[in-house]
Amino acid sequence: MTDVKNGERCDVVGGTHRGKSGVVSDVRVSATGAVTVTVTQDDGERFKTLAKNLRTR
Repeated sequence: MTDVKNGERCDVVGGTHRGKSGVVSDVRVSATGAVTVTVTQDDGERFKTLAKNLRTR
């Protein structure tokens, strides 16, 4: 499991949202074991992505 915690700042380094950054919230583990998170950008826009696509600061 990727070590991502709610409230951490992160950069998205892979996947559809590559290049975006924000604050991690709503960390969940799916039935298949994939860790998903919601990222809230500074402008308030939110998106979901896989934790494996993140790099925390």
